[in-house]
Amino acid sequence: MKLILLGAPGAGKGTVAKMLTELDGSVQISTGDILRGAVQAGTELGKQAEAYMKRGDLVPDDLIMGIMEKRLQEPDCARGFLLDGFPRTIPQAEALKKLLEKLGITLDMAVNIDVPREVILDRLTTRRTCSNADCQAIYNVKSNPPRVEGVCDKCGSPVVQREDETEEAISKRLETYNEKTAPLIGFYEKEGLLLTVKATSSEAVIEAIKARLAA
Repeated sequence: MKLILLGAPGAGKGTVAKMLTELDGSVQISTGDILRGAVQAGTELGKQAEAYMKRGDLVPDDLIMGIMEKRLQEPDCARGFLLDGFPRTIPQAEALKKLLEKLGITLDMAVNIDVPREVILDRLTTRRTCSNADCQAIYNVKSNPPRVEGVCDKCGSPVVQREDETEEAISKRLETYNEKTAPLIGFYEKEGLLLTVKATSSEAVIEAIKARLAA
Protein backbone atom coordinates (compact mmCIF):
# COMPACT_ATOMS: atom_id res chain seq x y z
CA MET A 1 0.00 0.00 0.00
CA LYS A 2 1.08 3.58 -0.65
CA LEU A 3 -0.49 5.95 1.87
CA ILE A 4 -0.14 9.44 3.29
CA LEU A 5 -1.04 9.72 6.99
CA LEU A 6 -2.46 13.12 7.97
CA GLY A 7 -3.37 14.34 11.45
CA ALA A 8 -2.17 16.77 14.10
CA PRO A 9 1.00 16.02 16.12
CA GLY A 10 0.04 13.25 18.57
CA ALA A 11 -2.91 11.98 16.48
CA GLY A 12 -1.27 8.55 16.34
CA LYS A 13 0.20 8.58 12.81
CA GLY A 14 3.40 6.83 13.92
CA THR A 15 1.55 4.09 15.81
CA VAL A 16 -0.81 3.46 12.87
CA ALA A 17 2.14 3.39 10.44
CA LYS A 18 3.98 0.79 12.55
CA MET A 19 0.88 -1.42 12.65
CA LEU A 20 0.39 -1.09 8.87
CA THR A 21 4.02 -2.08 8.15
CA GLU A 22 3.30 -5.38 9.90
CA LEU A 23 0.30 -5.98 7.61
CA ASP A 24 2.07 -6.00 4.25
CA GLY A 25 5.72 -5.02 4.65
CA SER A 26 5.23 -1.40 3.54
CA VAL A 27 7.96 0.85 4.94
CA GLN A 28 7.20 3.74 7.31
CA ILE A 29 8.78 7.01 6.18
CA SER A 30 8.78 9.72 8.85
CA THR A 31 10.47 12.98 7.91
CA GLY A 32 10.69 13.69 11.65
CA ASP A 33 12.82 10.58 12.25
CA ILE A 34 15.00 11.30 9.19
CA LEU A 35 15.55 14.90 10.32
CA ARG A 36 16.20 13.98 13.97
CA GLY A 37 18.73 11.39 12.77
CA ALA A 38 20.48 14.07 10.68
CA VAL A 39 20.52 16.43 13.70
CA GLN A 40 22.02 13.72 15.95
CA ALA A 41 24.62 12.84 13.29
CA GLY A 42 25.56 16.52 12.96
CA THR A 43 25.25 16.52 9.15
CA GLU A 44 24.97 19.78 7.23
CA LEU A 45 21.25 19.11 6.65
CA GLY A 46 20.86 18.32 10.34
CA LYS A 47 22.45 21.61 11.41
CA GLN A 48 20.19 23.56 9.04
CA ALA A 49 17.09 21.67 10.18
CA GLU A 50 17.86 21.86 13.91
CA ALA A 51 17.39 25.62 14.18
CA TYR A 52 13.90 25.39 12.64
CA MET A 53 12.87 22.35 14.72
CA LYS A 54 13.94 23.92 18.03
CA ARG A 55 11.64 26.88 17.35
CA GLY A 56 8.77 24.53 16.46
CA ASP A 57 8.82 25.86 12.88
CA LEU A 58 8.60 23.79 9.71
CA VAL A 59 11.83 22.80 7.95
CA PRO A 60 12.04 24.43 4.46
CA ASP A 61 10.64 22.49 1.51
CA ASP A 62 13.88 22.29 -0.48
CA LEU A 63 15.56 20.40 2.39
CA ILE A 64 12.59 18.04 2.78
CA MET A 65 11.98 17.33 -0.93
CA GLY A 66 15.63 16.41 -1.47
CA ILE A 67 15.37 13.86 1.34
CA MET A 68 12.08 12.47 0.02
CA GLU A 69 13.26 11.98 -3.56
CA LYS A 70 16.25 9.91 -2.37
CA ARG A 71 14.17 7.97 0.15
CA LEU A 72 11.35 6.96 -2.21
CA GLN A 73 13.86 5.45 -4.64
CA GLU A 74 15.41 3.13 -2.05
CA PRO A 75 14.65 -0.58 -2.70
CA ASP A 76 12.54 -1.08 0.46
CA CYS A 77 9.89 1.33 -0.92
CA ALA A 78 9.06 -1.03 -3.80
CA ARG A 79 6.65 -3.02 -1.56
CA GLY A 80 4.84 0.16 -0.49
CA PHE A 81 5.35 3.08 1.86
CA LEU A 82 3.51 5.09 4.51
CA LEU A 83 4.32 8.79 4.60
CA ASP A 84 4.04 9.75 8.26
CA GLY A 85 3.85 13.52 8.84
CA PHE A 86 4.57 14.47 5.22
CA PRO A 87 3.51 16.49 3.29
CA ARG A 88 2.81 19.28 5.80
CA THR A 89 1.83 22.14 3.49
CA ILE A 90 0.00 22.61 0.17
CA PRO A 91 3.26 23.49 -1.69
CA GLN A 92 4.81 20.26 -0.33
CA ALA A 93 1.73 18.30 -1.46
CA GLU A 94 2.02 19.80 -4.93
CA ALA A 95 5.77 19.08 -5.04
CA LEU A 96 5.12 15.51 -3.86
CA LYS A 97 2.45 15.02 -6.56
CA LYS A 98 5.00 16.05 -9.23
CA LEU A 99 7.70 13.86 -7.66
CA LEU A 100 5.43 10.78 -7.58
CA GLU A 101 4.43 11.37 -11.22
CA LYS A 102 8.13 11.64 -12.13
CA LEU A 103 8.86 8.37 -10.30
CA GLY A 104 5.75 6.65 -11.74
CA ILE A 105 4.20 6.04 -8.30
CA THR A 106 0.41 6.06 -7.62
CA LEU A 107 -0.97 6.79 -4.13
CA ASP A 108 -3.76 4.61 -2.70
CA MET A 109 -5.14 7.23 -0.29
CA ALA A 110 -4.48 10.01 2.21
CA VAL A 111 -5.78 9.07 5.66
CA ASN A 112 -6.80 11.93 7.98
CA ILE A 113 -6.73 10.77 11.64
CA ASP A 114 -9.05 13.18 13.49
CA VAL A 115 -8.37 13.29 17.27
CA PRO A 116 -9.64 15.92 19.81
CA ARG A 117 -7.14 18.58 20.95
CA GLU A 118 -7.36 17.64 24.65
CA VAL A 119 -6.42 14.02 23.85
CA ILE A 120 -3.41 15.21 21.82
CA LEU A 121 -2.15 17.51 24.62
CA ASP A 122 -2.45 14.72 27.17
CA ARG A 123 -0.67 12.21 24.92
CA LEU A 124 2.26 14.44 24.01
CA THR A 125 3.03 16.07 27.36
CA THR A 126 3.27 12.58 28.91
CA ARG A 127 5.42 11.15 26.09
CA ARG A 128 9.10 10.34 26.68
CA THR A 129 11.73 9.28 24.11
CA CYS A 130 14.97 7.31 24.45
CA SER A 131 17.90 9.73 24.07
CA ASN A 132 19.96 7.17 22.11
CA ALA A 133 19.75 8.18 18.40
CA ASP A 134 20.00 4.53 17.33
CA CYS A 135 17.09 3.48 19.56
CA GLN A 136 14.54 6.35 19.91
CA ALA A 137 12.06 4.04 21.71
CA ILE A 138 8.92 5.94 22.78
CA TYR A 139 7.24 5.67 26.20
CA ASN A 140 4.34 7.32 27.97
CA VAL A 141 4.55 8.07 31.70
CA LYS A 142 0.84 7.17 32.11
CA SER A 143 0.09 4.35 29.68
CA ASN A 144 3.48 2.83 28.80
CA PRO A 145 6.24 3.83 31.27
CA PRO A 146 9.72 2.24 31.11
CA ARG A 147 10.23 -0.56 33.67
CA VAL A 148 12.82 1.55 35.48
CA GLU A 149 11.84 5.23 35.68
CA GLY A 150 13.89 7.36 33.27
CA VAL A 151 15.75 4.39 31.74
CA CYS A 152 15.05 2.82 28.32
CA ASP A 153 13.95 -0.84 28.51
CA LYS A 154 15.66 -1.64 25.21
CA CYS A 155 19.11 -0.05 25.49
CA GLY A 156 19.48 1.40 29.00
CA SER A 157 19.95 5.00 27.82
CA PRO A 158 18.21 7.93 29.60
CA VAL A 159 14.58 8.53 28.61
CA VAL A 160 13.81 12.24 28.14
CA GLN A 161 11.02 14.67 27.34
CA ARG A 162 11.78 16.15 23.92
CA GLU A 163 12.05 19.96 23.74
CA ASP A 164 9.14 20.05 21.30
CA GLU A 165 6.84 18.08 23.65
CA THR A 166 6.41 20.60 26.46
CA GLU A 167 2.88 22.08 26.68
CA GLU A 168 4.07 25.43 25.28
CA ALA A 169 5.86 23.84 22.31
CA ILE A 170 2.91 21.53 21.59
CA SER A 171 0.47 24.47 21.54
CA LYS A 172 2.79 26.17 19.02
CA ARG A 173 2.97 22.98 16.92
CA LEU A 174 -0.84 22.67 16.91
CA GLU A 175 -1.16 26.32 15.80
CA THR A 176 1.34 25.67 13.00
CA TYR A 177 -0.57 22.51 12.04
CA ASN A 178 -3.97 24.27 11.91
CA GLU A 179 -2.57 27.12 9.85
CA LYS A 180 -0.36 25.23 7.37
CA THR A 181 -1.18 21.49 7.41
CA ALA A 182 -4.94 21.22 8.00
CA PRO A 183 -5.63 22.65 4.45
CA LEU A 184 -4.16 19.38 3.07
CA ILE A 185 -7.44 17.70 4.01
CA GLY A 186 -9.19 19.78 1.34
CA PHE A 187 -6.35 19.21 -1.14
CA TYR A 188 -6.59 15.42 -0.95
CA GLU A 189 -10.40 15.52 -0.88
CA LYS A 190 -10.28 17.29 -4.27
CA GLU A 191 -7.80 14.66 -5.49
CA GLY A 192 -10.36 11.98 -4.53
CA LEU A 193 -7.84 10.33 -2.19
CA LEU A 194 -9.11 11.35 1.26
CA LEU A 195 -10.29 9.00 4.01
CA THR A 196 -11.11 10.73 7.35
CA VAL A 197 -11.27 8.53 10.46
CA LYS A 198 -12.55 10.06 13.73
CA ALA A 199 -11.02 7.70 16.28
CA THR A 200 -8.63 7.73 19.25
CA SER A 201 -7.94 3.99 18.81
CA SER A 202 -5.24 2.96 16.32
CA GLU A 203 -7.06 -0.34 15.73
CA ALA A 204 -10.18 1.54 14.54
CA VAL A 205 -8.04 3.54 12.09
CA ILE A 206 -6.45 0.33 10.73
CA GLU A 207 -9.88 -1.28 10.22
CA ALA A 208 -11.13 1.77 8.30
CA ILE A 209 -8.03 1.72 6.05
CA LYS A 210 -8.40 -2.02 5.38
CA ALA A 211 -12.10 -1.54 4.52
CA ARG A 212 -11.26 1.26 2.05
CA LEU A 213 -8.47 -0.78 0.40
CA ALA A 214 -10.82 -3.73 0.01
CA ALA A 215 -13.64 -1.61 -1.45
